[in-house]
Amino acid sequence: MRPNNLALITDFYEFTMAACYYQKKMFAPATFSLFIREYPPNRGYFVSAGLEDVLEFLESFHFNQEDLDYLDSLSFFSKDFLHYLSTLRFTGDVFAIPEGRLFFKDEPILEITAPIIEAQLVETFVMNAINLQVTIATKAARCVHAAKGKKLVDFSLRRTQGIDAGLKVARASYIAGFIGTSNVLAGKLYNIPVFGTMAHSFVTSFEREIDAFRAFAEMFPEDTVFLIDTYDTIIGAHKAAIVGKEMLNRGKKLKGVRLDSGDMASLSKEVKAIFKEAGLNDISIFASGGFDEYKIAKVIEEGAEIDAFGVGTKMGVSADAPYADIAYKLVNYDGRPVLKLSTGKRTLVGEKQVFRITDGNSLKKDIIALRDEELEGEPLLKPVMKKGKRLQSSPSLNEIRERFQLEFSMLDDTYKRLVNPETFPVELGPKLEALQKQVIFKVREKELGES
Repeated sequence: MRPNNLALITDFYEFTMAACYYQKKMFAPATFSLFIREYPPNRGYFVSAGLEDVLEFLESFHFNQEDLDYLDSLSFFSKDFLHYLSTLRFTGDVFAIPEGRLFFKDEPILEITAPIIEAQLVETFVMNAINLQVTIATKAARCVHAAKGKKLVDFSLRRTQGIDAGLKVARASYIAGFIGTSNVLAGKLYNIPVFGTMAHSFVTSFEREIDAFRAFAEMFPEDTVFLIDTYDTIIGAHKAAIVGKEMLNRGKKLKGVRLDSGDMASLSKEVKAIFKEAGLNDISIFASGGFDEYKIAKVIEEGAEIDAFGVGTKMGVSADAPYADIAYKLVNYDGRPVLKLSTGKRTLVGEKQVFRITDGNSLKKDIIALRDEELEGEPLLKPVMKKGKRLQSSPSLNEIRERFQLEFSMLDDTYKRLVNPETFPVELGPKLEALQKQVIFKVREKELGES
């Protein structure tokens, strides 16, 4: 699925900077902070995801001989620098918000402290892994909120942006509350329940639609779900009811039907009525076809008789917000707090912590502080890696999922609104605010000639 070694999954300028650091003997510790600058449209929160991939990458980080030969072939780097890379491993520390927790803009998702060459070279992978999974987990959480307790299944694999993305979508959406995925490999790798019924090609391969239904019921009598819209949804529902009654006569039970086109709200009501009339009162209706949080909310508002949704492309690529404005910025080097003052891209100095204030039942506010500040609230950034080694075993995906469900239930619905959510209150701690002002003053004096 991927190369044996991922150390070259980085941008070329990481190597040019690293070569300069090496030449200037800059090996002091550096702290980089990963955060999201702004909310995408209609977002009011983010869901932490992707940390497991980051930790796995950092623990195994190294350059093999094939990597070094390729870098040498570029005729850009000295033999001494390449020899240095041959023994390089990640030896740093990581503080991170655990997967499944909520966080908000400007808050550090994780901070890496390591010799600057190490911390610089891992930047691109860290950003890529966190950006994708946070984006998808957040989109999936919005779908779960819109579904109001209806079950959701990830149907996105065939249209995700690559195979690895498809795996991560299945994982991230499961964290956010989806009950499973159609992605069989994801089911195997992450122990996620897998779901699937039949395609229209299966129906059209038979001479008659009802023959397709009968064949499927014969093969899978304990898990029979028919796709009924190949020709006409209502006529298909009547045929499914006939086969459902035939199954009852054999001591079996039709589990449900799937709708994949048309006016889902009105069709689901008609289909439900058809099955009730046939004496099949507990048939589930599963719907797929272009669903995201907006369409789910719409059909539920229209009174749809839908029990579960297959959510595909628009969730799998987070169609309305396919990326986050994520950044990985140097905030401390060799004991010196640093920042950038670029317009719209100003950073917060120093090693940080985020304190979460709750009343036991709901989230009230967060405070971004310096790591050594002592404030009320729960510190969100946990030490997860020391000297390049994990500090504890990884939680199971179900544990992460339960963590999300608990915290999401504590976030007020005003911040979960699908359109124009309220902005969750995030403040700066007093020591961070004071240091920020101090460093800005020094930078302006030294770099801009201001007094």
